[in-house]
Amino acid sequence: MSIIKLFLFGYLAAVVGVTPPGLINMTAAKISLIDGKKRSMVFVLGALLLIFFQTYISVFFAQYINLHNEVVILLREIGLIIFLVLTIYFFKFAKKPTISHEDHAVVKSKRSRFFVGMFVSAINFFPIPYYVLISITLASYGILAFNTLLELSFVIGAVLGSSTIFYLYVVFFNKLKSKADFFINNMNKIIGTITGIVALLTLFNLAKYYF
Repeated sequence: MSIIKLFLFGYLAAVVGVTPPGLINMTAAKISLIDGKKRSMVFVLGALLLIFFQTYISVFFAQYINLHNEVVILLREIGLIIFLVLTIYFFKFAKKPTISHEDHAVVKSKRSRFFVGMFVSAINFFPIPYYVLISITLASYGILAFNTLLELSFVIGAVLGSSTIFYLYVVFFNKLKSKADFFINNMNKIIGTITGIVALLTLFNLAKYYF
């Protein structure tokens, strides 16, 4: 049961983290438009290989941090400040996001898209701090126990969740452009709500520690 639960948490964490337009999913969509679906999926496979190792490294770092309670508390305090700032920013100051063809990297290399996918994933540093934070949060609630089987379940869930979103971007990019108006127009509020909820949960955990 714990294995399935960790798999689902990994899957959900990936879906939340990858769904907003980013370097990898938008590049995959661009390759799909230029070179076709098959070459785009080869690109995605290369990116997923790096994501697997990035996620596993994140869980490893989280395990070390979790063993040092003072580091966990410090990170929660820093995280609370960051999430509060992000919440205020997304609700008050962030500009409405738009999807523009000119704004995204166009991969023109004729080399294997697999290695291009690995390269693009390697220069995308978001997954490591993101999954470190997720892993520490799950561990603090007793959901994630650091053993190889559970860690792999979480990592595989994250990889499959990422692959699902990448596939949707590759296959339905044109439809997404025309039918995602609500999501695009309200993305700042959605992200701000998520960061606000995380900030409240972090504040609750810190309150339990201090009081």
